[in-house]
Amino acid sequence: MTTIDFTLRGDFIALHQLLKLTGLCPSGGSAKLAVAAGQVCVDGQMETRKARKIRAGQEVRIDNAVIRVRAE
Repeated sequence: MTTIDFTLRGDFIALHQLLKLTGLCPSGGSAKLAVAAGQVCVDGQMETRKARKIRAGQEVRIDNAVIRVRAE
């Protein structure tokens, strides 16, 4: 499993933007499709809201990767 530590600048980032910026999805559109298809979990629960606000301390899983969101 791949683990990515992402440093958050600001209060939050939209879920689809996080997936794009970490390189786990090649574009924002493909990130939105992955979220809508139920392929993404936030803090252990499936998430289908594309623009869900992800804040420091949360963990996002997609396929075989985990993104740990850290404060700046």
